[in-house]
Amino acid sequence: MPAKKTLIIGAGIAGIATAIRLAAKGYSVEVFEANSYPGGKLAEVKQEGFRFDAGPSLATMPQYIDELFKLAGKDPSQYFSYQKLNIICKYFYEDGSRLTAYADEEKFISEVDKLTGEGTALRRFIKNSRRIYELTDHIFLQKSLHRFKTYLNQNAFKSLLRFGQIDTFRTMHQANNKFFTDKRLQQYADRYATYNGSSPYQAPATLNVIPHLEQHFGAYFPEGGMYQIVNCLVELAKSLGVKFHYRSKVDEIVLKNKKVLGIRVNGKTIDADVVVSNMDVWFTYHKLLSQSPQYRPKKILNQERSSSALIFYWGIKKQFPELDLHNIFFSDDYRAEFDHIWQKQTIYHDPTVYINISSKLRPDDAPSGCENWFVMINVPSNKGQDWDQLIADARVNILEKLSRILKTDITELVVSESILDPRSIESGTSSYQGSIYGTSSNSRYAAFQRHANRSSQIKNLYFCGGSVHPGGGIPLCLLSAKIVTEWVG
Repeated sequence: MPAKKTLIIGAGIAGIATAIRLAAKGYSVEVFEANSYPGGKLAEVKQEGFRFDAGPSLATMPQYIDELFKLAGKDPSQYFSYQKLNIICKYFYEDGSRLTAYADEEKFISEVDKLTGEGTALRRFIKNSRRIYELTDHIFLQKSLHRFKTYLNQNAFKSLLRFGQIDTFRTMHQANNKFFTDKRLQQYADRYATYNGSSPYQAPATLNVIPHLEQHFGAYFPEGGMYQIVNCLVELAKSLGVKFHYRSKVDEIVLKNKKVLGIRVNGKTIDADVVVSNMDVWFTYHKLLSQSPQYRPKKILNQERSSSALIFYWGIKKQFPELDLHNIFFSDDYRAEFDHIWQKQTIYHDPTVYINISSKLRPDDAPSGCENWFVMINVPSNKGQDWDQLIADARVNILEKLSRILKTDITELVVSESILDPRSIESGTSSYQGSIYGTSSNSRYAAFQRHANRSSQIKNLYFCGGSVHPGGGIPLCLLSAKIVTEWVG
């Protein structure tokens, strides 16, 4: 009996992982990607001797990548290597204080105690984060929330009985305001809302699970940079017989009698038993299923989108020993910053700035004596704002902020520059409005309201990636691939 033919739309990290999992189970798999390269948002930029990881810059939960190699009967260490970071992030505040978040929990607590005297509070915060993870991982992250059998086991029953302990009825800031009295630590804890494009003043405190993923499981740097994750997984997929088609934009998902027949690419129809869309679910329905508007889940598609990002890729002709791989320069007024993003749909004049410098660990990413600065701020999704003016103003404000805190004129050090904004994120990755994580989590029921990994109306149509369950970011995208594979069977 011939293998079932599966076509995957989009070679983002979730699409690649789904291809690997299905191929390992004996499916015939082909992947169609509109761009000339795989990876989706997990891409890279090369300019004037500098190399940048263009999108996600933080690697956590590498066991989900290792798992893919093991499914293929391969030793992951022979194909993909990474190092655990001793310092997760360095934080810089407007009052001149600095905080180093060490991977070693006790060392980090000691560091917080010296700065704020709230080391005991941090210990309680970390313990709470671990408890939320233990209650949510096996039911909210590892399984589909849209299958009845997910809830028919003892672990799920225990978690549901302790539902109140995952802290859904307070916002992150309300919870963190109880843990910490020091404004700087509140900002440290609140910033994790941005990991899925949300606001700590609106998102449920359940998202305080995120620090556990970083602090307990660790933060990592792949050998060769973040884009090496894509390279290794594509090669693994090919070794299993997966075929990749680049510059192959899918125009339509072909249906008949509520059942998938295949896809249409460049005027040609390609038959399939199963179709998996790694494209943003909004564009999947509005573009690929435009001939079948009756199947659109309007309530889901009309949900508030996550925030987007404005990124400057700067080649800097100097090295800064005080900076590390991951660095955060906090706004002096965090609430005002999020009010501007979410209520005013614009950019605050004093944004929190994230700088990733991969040349700290991979010197070849920058010329000798230089550094490659991936400089990012959180911004609203694209709703037709005057982005050219917003970008120009933000550039000035970011340079002034960094120059002030680092006591160096950064403007004079920028020798190479390119920019990624919500418009180019939308056009380059088919992410509606340039939102990075699909829908926002600014609701206590957001986890339950994300689109399922399978269509409820169209047979043999499935979904993976950051716009569907369980959410955005590399680990969750990899888990979406796992859930899809379980659905397909």
